[in-house]
Amino acid sequence: MSDNWKPRTKMVHSGTRRSQYNEVSEAIFMTQGFVYDSAEQAQARFVQAERDEFIYARYGNPTVAMFEDRIAALEGAEDAFACASGMAAVNGALMAVVSAGDHVVAARALFGSCLYILDDILPRMGVHVTLIDGTDLDAWRAAVTDKTKVCFFESVSNPGLEVVDIAAVSDIAHAHGALVIVDNVFATPVYSRAIEQGADLVVYSATKHIDGQGRSLGGVILGARDIIRGPVESYMKHTGGSLSPFNAWIMLKGLETIELRVRAQTETAYALADALQGHAALSRVSYPGHSSHAQYDLVQRQTGKGGTVVTFELAGGQTAAFDFLNKLQVAVISNNLGDAKSIATHPATTTHQRLPQDQKDLLGISDGLIRLSVGLEDPQDLIADIMQALQ
Repeated sequence: MSDNWKPRTKMVHSGTRRSQYNEVSEAIFMTQGFVYDSAEQAQARFVQAERDEFIYARYGNPTVAMFEDRIAALEGAEDAFACASGMAAVNGALMAVVSAGDHVVAARALFGSCLYILDDILPRMGVHVTLIDGTDLDAWRAAVTDKTKVCFFESVSNPGLEVVDIAAVSDIAHAHGALVIVDNVFATPVYSRAIEQGADLVVYSATKHIDGQGRSLGGVILGARDIIRGPVESYMKHTGGSLSPFNAWIMLKGLETIELRVRAQTETAYALADALQGHAALSRVSYPGHSSHAQYDLVQRQTGKGGTVVTFELAGGQTAAFDFLNKLQVAVISNNLGDAKSIATHPATTTHQRLPQDQKDLLGISDGLIRLSVGLEDPQDLIADIMQALQ
């Protein structure tokens, strides 16, 4: 692979390992174990396996290794560890680097399952957690101390689309010796510069834009090789959160088209957000790539684009939101995002329904809020569908 290749070229060719048959499409190595030529070779591999020497599928697999190398090339990371799901990646990234007595500072605006790890699991393990407003740099400065081990946040929050300044938070964290872990799903690998901006570990749910077609679960943790092949690999391979070879192959196929898909979805998302501005049925519209967004200037510095998700709030609350959802003809009702199909979600009753009402209020998850993940449909068809459902 040439370091000078552009991202689209890397996403077609990076990490390819051809078998003796020289296949064009990447091979799926559907095996849980590997055969050794001798007892001495088996012994040597268990002592120190090289990158392309495999022991057991939970530890590594040729198809999985191809996916890890390819996504690392796109992200600009030294290495990656592929996981069974996005939440396996979030859990693995955190649990691999914290111990009892450590302190974690995290943004409060997080996906419900991420909050469960921070609010419930880590405290049970003796880890102290402080939740703050991730957009408030003074809050980070006040919360992070020399005892802080990790700062964790979604670069663009789910579902509020608040944007956290990766470079500024990284400077604050690193001044106290803390690691920065960024859940970067909404930014997508296409627009990510998180490692360049200071993140130590970047986490994706590959279920979203990386697959991009609603087929399978997956996740990935990216960062410096000493962390990925040190504590992250040790934790993940012994706790069983590894990605299956078949799902890794699906993710490889997804990476071949990710830039084309995400850029097209982003263009449509901007067009939709622009068309919704000032609509009489809506009390607010949020899209990070639109000049109406409060953090538009930060978005331009951090990613340059607003991504594939638009949120808007219907003034009539849950009744109006459900009426809107039930009138959709192009977009479907579901709870995923980053799909080729446009997906409408009502966070208050689905993805974030377990949050106490005071937390929903704090995060702006109202009964009228809709999260729309923009797909690959014709922009005119999608916008017309949204408009007719709002009438």
